[in-house]
Amino acid sequence: MADKKDYDAVVVGSGPNGLAAAILLQQQGLQVLVVEGKGTIGGGLRTAELTLPGFKHDICSAIHPLAAGSPFFSKLPLHEHGLEYIAPEVDAAHPFDDGTAAVLKRSVDETASLLGADADTYRKLIGPVVKNWPSMAADILGPLHIPSKPFAMAHFGLSALQPATMLAKQFKTVQAKGLFAGMAAHSIQPLSNIATSAIGMVLLANGHIGGWVIPKGGSQSIADALAGYFTSLGGKIEVNTYITSLSQLPSARAIFFDVTPKQLLQIAGHKFSSIYKWQLERYRYGDGVFKVDWALDGPVPFTAEECRKAGTVHIGGTLEEIEISEKASAAGIHCEKPYVLMAQQSTYDATRAPEGKQTVWAYCHVPNGSTKDMTAIIENQVERFAPGFKDRILARHAFNTAQMQEHNPNYIGGDINGGIIDIGQLYTRPALRWSPYRTSAKGLYICSSSTPPGGGVHGMCGYNAAKRALKDIFDIKTGKL
Repeated sequence: MADKKDYDAVVVGSGPNGLAAAILLQQQGLQVLVVEGKGTIGGGLRTAELTLPGFKHDICSAIHPLAAGSPFFSKLPLHEHGLEYIAPEVDAAHPFDDGTAAVLKRSVDETASLLGADADTYRKLIGPVVKNWPSMAADILGPLHIPSKPFAMAHFGLSALQPATMLAKQFKTVQAKGLFAGMAAHSIQPLSNIATSAIGMVLLANGHIGGWVIPKGGSQSIADALAGYFTSLGGKIEVNTYITSLSQLPSARAIFFDVTPKQLLQIAGHKFSSIYKWQLERYRYGDGVFKVDWALDGPVPFTAEECRKAGTVHIGGTLEEIEISEKASAAGIHCEKPYVLMAQQSTYDATRAPEGKQTVWAYCHVPNGSTKDMTAIIENQVERFAPGFKDRILARHAFNTAQMQEHNPNYIGGDINGGIIDIGQLYTRPALRWSPYRTSAKGLYICSSSTPPGGGVHGMCGYNAAKRALKDIFDIKTGKL
């Protein structure tokens, strides 16, 4: 047949979204090829010995609040392909200068009871999100559309659309305000921006649903399990093939790009309408990250005991301090006391470090494209809440924004979210279209974190893009998650 193609679909990029798209397509009996530019699959899901032999460090993504609670990933038999999640005793902790810490634990009631005067406020804010998550998750983690549970979504939206600085005013205590600010700051933008509360609420709720889990052996194990399941269905993966032109790809009925608008324009811009190209050219990238990995001769000596038990620690002090830090970064200023996200994977995963030693991962937000070395500044912030931390450092490895982008071309200027997720790009990423996953060229789709719902290891960008194409190209309808 003249119109016979080499594959039904080709996916460019093997991050969690690219693999999610490939899996859904392959599940429908299609023949799918995944093409990866690097020598290993995974995108942000990669693990390597960056400091010393025997110390396994996650290069980007480390703790996974949305992985276990993902409507798609949670339905896949990834445990059959080697994936094992470890749940920390404390999902996340937030230390203060007085030696106390606010904590996120698995139970809503337990977390609330530790917030004193804010216990009832916390229950009323997060409890309904937890209760309704099974019916709302696909709507929250999808494109703008009429929700399946409109009243639950409306209740969520009344709080979620508020700036985090405004919603935090519901709380009375420094601890509750700080805890919420640390969660909302995952949005990587000023906390005064509209809808920054959504990120905080979703992350808190997922601590009570699937937990902020640690993949045993490193984040690479998530990618390996996804790839293992995909190939078990008959899918094919090619590595060391960096795509810069459509001419490099085999023929296919549909092509999916797990890349950001900048690369998409380079690869396929000549196929797009002038207005779609115009929109992609104006797509906005957000702040970058400066990341440090440490090999330690023992645990981080946090003053607050809860921090020593936490898989994740948000270091930044009060709501007001975090607000200043995130505002500064967005304004192109390097903060001397930045908000720092830290992960202590080896506290719960003995495979990450030699016996008695620790691997620790951390980053702070910096202006996009920054090459300033923030190592000493980050270490001073950790030392502030963990006196003696610096004395335990055996070795360190740092990535500035340029090095992050070199590792993963999707991290433009060090932006790990695939573009800023502010109200202007929350649902219209990467362009204002009926479906954000379709490009203006038939058969070409974008499935990266530059589409709704944005960054995070949940696979929903890829799932939603593949679902759209199944209906458009293959006339296959899939059921609701």
